[in-house]
Amino acid sequence: MSCMCLHSFQSNIEEVDPRSRTPLHLAVSLGHLESVRVLLRHGADVSKENDKNWTVLQEAVSTGDPEMVQLVLQRRDYRKASTALGGVPELLCKIRESPDFYMEMKWEFTSWIPLVSRVCPSDVCRIWKSGACLRVDTTLLGFENMTWIRGRRSYIFRGEDNCTELMDVNHEDEVVDTERFDLSREMEDVTLDSMQPAEQEVAKRLTTPIVNTYLDTKNIAFERSKSGIWGWRSDRAEVVNGFEAKVFSVNNVNVVIRTRTEHLTDEEKDMTMEYATATNPTAITPEEYFNPNFDLQGRDIGRPIELTIRTQKFKGTLWMSEEHPLSLVEQVTPIIDLMARTSTHFARLRDFINLRFPPGFPVKIEIPLFHVLNARITFGNVNECSTDEPLDSNQSASTPTPTEEKCDSQRKAVCQQWFEAVCRLWE
Repeated sequence: MSCMCLHSFQSNIEEVDPRSRTPLHLAVSLGHLESVRVLLRHGADVSKENDKNWTVLQEAVSTGDPEMVQLVLQRRDYRKASTALGGVPELLCKIRESPDFYMEMKWEFTSWIPLVSRVCPSDVCRIWKSGACLRVDTTLLGFENMTWIRGRRSYIFRGEDNCTELMDVNHEDEVVDTERFDLSREMEDVTLDSMQPAEQEVAKRLTTPIVNTYLDTKNIAFERSKSGIWGWRSDRAEVVNGFEAKVFSVNNVNVVIRTRTEHLTDEEKDMTMEYATATNPTAITPEEYFNPNFDLQGRDIGRPIELTIRTQKFKGTLWMSEEHPLSLVEQVTPIIDLMARTSTHFARLRDFINLRFPPGFPVKIEIPLFHVLNARITFGNVNECSTDEPLDSNQSASTPTPTEEKCDSQRKAVCQQWFEAVCRLWE
């Protein structure tokens, strides 16, 4: 079967077999380490998922082979770093070419549990975008260990063709942390050897469950909300911050959490003996596997999967305005795409934004974040970007602090770190 796998990659390294596996997925599932090594050396895509939405790395972990996990993890991290850095100039170009704007996002949190609802906070994020520069002012930094993290921060992100700068301004402590990245130099520093994973990281993956979380949107439906009493009902519409908005309910979306544990064993188990027969426990022959007309009757290669699935129904409400001056695709999506290249949280946010929304801009969104917590986000005070607006309108007549004076020239920017804080709420 190993020879057949190698012959397949010579013609098309990403061609899937009759069981919907690429050669790399097949080699990993069979535990053929040398085949995996050759495929990766010749550029097999380590980020590909199989038809059951498991990645190559997740399948490698399921084998329980530390060397296999180390090899795949190293290639995965190398590809991730190379792709993230390589695409930054194009995304910065998209951001630079989109129209500038200033906007506020009001976050309101509620819960159906009384004691939780009483401590739920709110926040107004102020956002500036000018050219390839971004800035966000916020007072809600995150949610950790059942505690809301408060602060007064400005996050500034300035981008050029080959260089980016990140500034974290702590107004309470009057401290500015600045990081500058030369993309061309960073690209030179990204090598396969530099991506060698630590032994502790490999061990952690082999001793913890494999968790896959995704949004199931194949049956998503946006339905117009109705108002009025029976017999006199009509499509619901509201005015949100001066914009006429149609109200939609979001139905048939599920958050699916799948957990695999077949690689976790008791300490007393003989791992060597178990591993020797784990990759083909039902004795499937190569002829049976590669025959698309042969019914395996539920059998498969690889370890027998021990899987638990938890599904949480996702219900939300959208207020869509076709009069809004901002463009979701041109102005908002490129920013999220930039951040999604290095953050799984941004990737999840991007997946939500990329749902097939009804026409218009989402001036207000109401979504569940946790089992007991909901968030309502309202976009308001949209106008042209200005570098002269104070951090807080109530402080316009006050004397700015030294830190604020230093940062005043950056008023037109908004920064990616705010999105990181926002997306933590999706975990």
